[in-house]
Amino acid sequence: MKMQEDKHNNGLEPQKWIERYGDALYAFAMMRLHRMEVAEDLVQDTFVSAYKAKDTFLANASEKTWLISILKRKIIDYFRKKSTQNELNIFDKDAKDDFMNHFFDKETSGHWAEGGSPQAWGKDFETSVESDEFQQILSNCLGKIPPKAAAVFTLKNVDDLTSEEICKELDITPSNYWVLMHRAKLQLRECLQKNWFGK
Repeated sequence: MKMQEDKHNNGLEPQKWIERYGDALYAFAMMRLHRMEVAEDLVQDTFVSAYKAKDTFLANASEKTWLISILKRKIIDYFRKKSTQNELNIFDKDAKDDFMNHFFDKETSGHWAEGGSPQAWGKDFETSVESDEFQQILSNCLGKIPPKAAAVFTLKNVDDLTSEEICKELDITPSNYWVLMHRAKLQLRECLQKNWFGK
C-alpha cells in the first residue's frame, strides 16, 4: 500500500512528512546525537515506525509533535543500547588512572595537573556567524565524547531530565551517572579549550 492512499487517515499526511518535518527531526536528532549517520538512521526509523503506527494517532497533538515523540523514544533507546554495550569500564583502574592523570596531578592529592586547570575563556560572540561556528564546534566536541558519557550529558543538559530519570532510562547507578557526567564535562571543556576558546 502506498503512503498516498492513507492521506486522510486520522488527519495524517504521511506522504508529506519528509518534506514538512525531515529537517526539523534531523536537527532535533543531531542536537542530541552529534553523529550524522546515527541521526539520519533514527529519523528514517522514526518515519517508518510512525507509518506503521499511523492508526494509533489520536490527533491530540500535531503531526510534528507526534513524530518528535517517536524520535525522542528512539534516541533514548539508542542511548540505552550504547550504555549496555561493552565500552571501556569507567571503573577500570587503568582507565581511571589514565583519565585522572590527564587532568590531575597524582603527586599533589588531586590538584590540577600542569596545563589541566580551567582557563578563563574571555571570548564573546560578536556575530551570529561566530555563534553558528561555536555551535558546530560544540557539536563536534560532543561527538568525540564516548557515547555513554555523551548520553548522560545530553539527556541532562539538552533534554533536561533529572539524574534519577537518566539512571532509570540508561539503567545505570547514581555513582555511574556522576562519574560519566564529570568525565563528559572535563573532556568537553578540554575540546572547547583547544578548538574554540584557545584559538
